[in-house]
Amino acid sequence: MRGPDEDDDDGLRWPAGDARTVRQVFDAAPAAIVGLDGPNHTVVAANAAGRGLLGADPIGREIRDLVPEAVGQQLIGALDRPFATGVPELITEWRVQLGAGEGLAPDDVYIDGAVVPRRAPDGTVTGLVAVVRDVTSRVRDRRARRRSPRPSTDARDAVGVLQRQLLPPGLPVLPGLAIGGSYLLGRAESSAGGDWFDAVPLPDGRAALVVGDVAGHGVAASAAMGQLRAVLHDRLDHTGDIAGALAAAGRLAGRLPAARAATVCVAAVDPADGRLAYCTAGHPPPLLIPSGGRARYLPASGGGPLGTGSAFPLLDDRLAPGDQLLLYSDGIIERPGRDPAAGTVELAEAATAVAAGRALREDWLAAVDRLTAQTLELLVRATGHTDDIALLAAQLTDPPSPLLLDMRADPAAIPAARKALDEWLYDLGARTEDVAFLRHGVGELVTNAVEHAYGSPPGNVRLRAAPTSRGTVEVEVSDRGRWLEHRHDTDRGRGLAMASDFVDELGVETAPSGTTATVRHRLLRPARLLTSPDFTPPEAPPDSPGLLLILDQPSPGAPRIRVDGPVDSATAAQLREELQLRTRGGTRPLTVDLTGVTHLASAGVAVLHEADTRTAALGHPLTLYAPAGSPAHHVLATAALPHTTTDPG
Repeated sequence: MRGPDEDDDDGLRWPAGDARTVRQVFDAAPAAIVGLDGPNHTVVAANAAGRGLLGADPIGREIRDLVPEAVGQQLIGALDRPFATGVPELITEWRVQLGAGEGLAPDDVYIDGAVVPRRAPDGTVTGLVAVVRDVTSRVRDRRARRRSPRPSTDARDAVGVLQRQLLPPGLPVLPGLAIGGSYLLGRAESSAGGDWFDAVPLPDGRAALVVGDVAGHGVAASAAMGQLRAVLHDRLDHTGDIAGALAAAGRLAGRLPAARAATVCVAAVDPADGRLAYCTAGHPPPLLIPSGGRARYLPASGGGPLGTGSAFPLLDDRLAPGDQLLLYSDGIIERPGRDPAAGTVELAEAATAVAAGRALREDWLAAVDRLTAQTLELLVRATGHTDDIALLAAQLTDPPSPLLLDMRADPAAIPAARKALDEWLYDLGARTEDVAFLRHGVGELVTNAVEHAYGSPPGNVRLRAAPTSRGTVEVEVSDRGRWLEHRHDTDRGRGLAMASDFVDELGVETAPSGTTATVRHRLLRPARLLTSPDFTPPEAPPDSPGLLLILDQPSPGAPRIRVDGPVDSATAAQLREELQLRTRGGTRPLTVDLTGVTHLASAGVAVLHEADTRTAALGHPLTLYAPAGSPAHHVLATAALPHTTTDPG
């Protein structure tokens, strides 16, 4: 007698129905249903919608071969995780791009789905069932409604406005170094956070990249962030000295309670030869993504957070042409359901895939913009996020060619110069408003040359434009004529005044051999401030209850306590109070066992630094114990906070 797994068209009945009917129902299901076997995810069953997704004959082939894009777009992870853990994985409105014709850009498709483990009789996971549904229309309709004009009193909108004012208005356009940044507001979007990024052209031709993190949210954290960013920007812009700028910010943080123990990473890149000097002041180290290679984290420099009395040593490295450097805040590492080690690995893998072009095709974006925006999207959509996330990327590129025009000084030169300048500026990545200012200002100068430089026949007008290492563009408009007044035209002579209104700086040199007008204007390219609906990620899975337990532990030596649970902005005050009580204001030693800490946020690091500084000053050390590999060890090592990985008693 045949079993229920054998092909049967004779009406054999299963509990689910007869075999023929079950097959018909399976094949007619509107969602794609695919059965997979083994850790390599070999297709063993697919309904009609599944075959439409994977190809006409997918049976017996691995998903990686059928859908090469699945690796770079983090879809393989959605299969690997439930196979390894036995926990179903849900997919909510993920943006994917699957296949396209030769030379054609794939369309964005949004999917919902579930990946459910299949088990052997003994409970071992042997395969998966994946169910996928196209929800593109739903997502596009909702986004269209969100973009429609409407008065808004949404707290998130107000926070977005505040955050835009606190962050730089844009990132500098520099020859030989492309810079891009993205900022994602935390899930608790009713208060601005303390993360920030900045990019500062230095006096010696290098550019400094800055990403920092002030503990907590709300007005105090945002105000502290703004002050630290201003001090760092001013010192870097004036001196170019990384250690000196960090020392100044450290002195401010020491006087400003909300800024104490803020972490910062500063990296200075020389576009001429790729030389890199950086300092990780308690902050996660930069990620270097070689052109065509796998990403690697640079070693931490050993500096501690601001306001803790730490020195700020520098380390060196080098970028090759095409390499990208990524600075980030810890929100991208410490996402819900991911320990810091796993988050660190995932960041490197996602950044490598995006930089290599194996993720989402968005060829109209600069490489640094794809790196920051897509890395955020791929990682956050899988887990959600709770903290703000700042990403700042730089890529060593070929310097752009200057714009050179030599035109006959007749009226046709005016629109031709404007069009050429527009295209050249947009190729640099300049903001629309800067392009408009320069178009009008330079257009007035070309108009002046056309109308005033020559009589008949007209000579030539020349235009030259080039970006500078200080983040400005310099445009020269010159002629070889002599100024001719138009006495009967009362509106004449206003061109120079109008040009000066549009640009940062205007200079004019007039000589018998002609006139040269020089415009200098700071060029910025947009940075992205994003909110959760930009990625429509799933709600963050509920963490374990946010209960922090602090218990006495028997100890033959100094008093000892054990801390269990999350130490974050919600529980940091509880830990501070306990440490003050147990150390009697810093007058007696204490051992703190952090083995059971499930999450150590920047607010918790600030409390531990504060307690360590207080007890050390009074000669009664605070001993922090965090076993190697624990979440606390990972964070304490990054923050350069002294601790031991060996149980002290």
